[in-house]
Amino acid sequence: MELNARIPDGPIEQKWDKARFDMKLVNPANKRKYHVIVVGSGLAGGAAAASLSELGYNVTCFCYQDSPRRAHSIAAQGGINAAKNYHNDGDSVFRLFYDTIKGGDFRAREANVYRLSQNSLNIIDQAVAQGVPFAREYSGLLDNRSFGGAQVSRTFYARGQTGQQLLLGCYQALEKEVAKGGVTMIPRTDMIDLIVVNGRARGIVVRDQMTGEVRAHVADAVILCTGGYGNVFYLSTNAKGCNTTAIWRAYKKGAAFGNPCYTQIHPTCIPVHGEYQSKLTLMSESLRNDGRVWVPKRREDCGKRPEDIAEQDRDYYLERKYPSFGNLSPRDIASRAAKQVCDEGRGVGEGGRGVYLDFRDAIQRLGRKKIEERYGNLFEMYERITAEDPYKVPMRIYPAVHYTMGGLWVDYNLMSTVPGLFVGGEANFSDHGANRLGASALMQGLSDGYFILPNTIGNYFGSTKVEPLAADSPEVRAAVAAGAARVEKLLSVNGKRSVASFHRELGAIMWEKCGMARNRQGLTEALQEIPALREEFWRNVTVPGGNTTLNQTLEHALRVADFMELAELMCRDALHREESCGGHFREEYQTEDGEALRDDDNFAYVAAWEYTGDDSEPRLHKEPLQFEYVHLQQRSYK
Repeated sequence: MELNARIPDGPIEQKWDKARFDMKLVNPANKRKYHVIVVGSGLAGGAAAASLSELGYNVTCFCYQDSPRRAHSIAAQGGINAAKNYHNDGDSVFRLFYDTIKGGDFRAREANVYRLSQNSLNIIDQAVAQGVPFAREYSGLLDNRSFGGAQVSRTFYARGQTGQQLLLGCYQALEKEVAKGGVTMIPRTDMIDLIVVNGRARGIVVRDQMTGEVRAHVADAVILCTGGYGNVFYLSTNAKGCNTTAIWRAYKKGAAFGNPCYTQIHPTCIPVHGEYQSKLTLMSESLRNDGRVWVPKRREDCGKRPEDIAEQDRDYYLERKYPSFGNLSPRDIASRAAKQVCDEGRGVGEGGRGVYLDFRDAIQRLGRKKIEERYGNLFEMYERITAEDPYKVPMRIYPAVHYTMGGLWVDYNLMSTVPGLFVGGEANFSDHGANRLGASALMQGLSDGYFILPNTIGNYFGSTKVEPLAADSPEVRAAVAAGAARVEKLLSVNGKRSVASFHRELGAIMWEKCGMARNRQGLTEALQEIPALREEFWRNVTVPGGNTTLNQTLEHALRVADFMELAELMCRDALHREESCGGHFREEYQTEDGEALRDDDNFAYVAAWEYTGDDSEPRLHKEPLQFEYVHLQQRSYK
């Protein structure tokens, strides 16, 4: 396997324009001859499917939900970045590029990140044209607020439901194409394998969730926009349906997996409050604009009510440690700082695993009405879950698994190492490095779907002769048979342990040994415990019911089986990377004041893992990262 990033020559601000000019084109009449499969209907997948159909391609879009509107993009709360500089506070495309490279701890490709920053301007225009109801100032201009890792206000928002509003705009564009006949939408299907013929991606194998039928769909190219794999930790901010199966199946068919250990821990999540929980609830990072994070200075005060702790006895630790950025420090830094004060015994709430997010000062300064306008739905959600009124008492928050920066390796054109297999949004590794700055996931998904993939897919078709493939060809039949056999194998185990119990145990191993902090001993232990747990899973799992009707336990089992394998690769990647960077914090590698200590001489590369067989260790490939426009330096937000 050879990694070729296909980064264009020339100045960074001209690379994308040059690449588009040099790309092969497909004329309108010929576009109708090509068929593209898009897996996933969130912002990246929905935008790609709609845009490709508008260009004239035939598109089939798959999702496991009953409607594209239920894609997990809907859960994004705080906002989407764009370098419009409406506040005239010094923002620019280059500054957004700089903040994103620095925020990713210098482990992302410069060319990809600069293109993302350029496209941010078009994304906002596109969304406004679709009717997305962004917040506006009194003058009528779109409003902005700040987010972690930036000292300018560049985040566009729609109260605390930005992802939902953007997804509705994307969904309308998608449904318009469905009505025209350009997109065939197939919901309630799980992709369970990738079809590769003569080294090229030519289709997918799916399982119909309602009937259990396993069938193939062939096409001329496949785009995976299936989100991240944070649910490998069992408890995360992701919807329960979020999984890794699509990209993991592609990995096992030859697509390299990039930086699997890079997991983002989000600092503002409602703390765990019982073993009965199946997921965690996120409180938007936007709350850190007006909320102040603190804990008691003394351990003995942790049991007191927050209103009974005097101002001089409160430790606003982010403001103390990072005076330049304060409560808007990047997510990885804010998360580790919260863990540190809780490890010192100064955490609040049940089990001492919580810190306060306090709006007292903001309400006094701005008034309750203004806070309601900005965050009302978030405050309501918090009160419904905790039975505490955040207008009167501080929220309690604690870090939790959120976004995954790792994913399938892609080149500048978003194509994986399997020709014809493209990957967009969180499913690829490309734009965030070792840490994602807040409000950049929506930006990447829409950039990939609306503005990048429609160009690069055409280049692939214009430079590749795609031979016809019959739906009953031997390769297709073999892929269907393998997918059906995997389903039957799970149903035939007839063990004694539930799928959820295995998933919960896997999540506990991952959180303790490959979570917010990692070390050699813990990772080594995990690499022994996970294979043993996987062996027991295939020997002792029970999947009640059958395969001819809706069976959500079977769906869960298929996904957990893949999590079992992915978890091992994540730990292997974390063990090999002997440095700390962004969300990957190896305890052995930190500065004197506890910050991440990178090793640029030995680890300034993308780790791309190649599958070599179930009984063989994966092969590591390295894509060196070159920094011409942002010089390598120790990251500091002080």
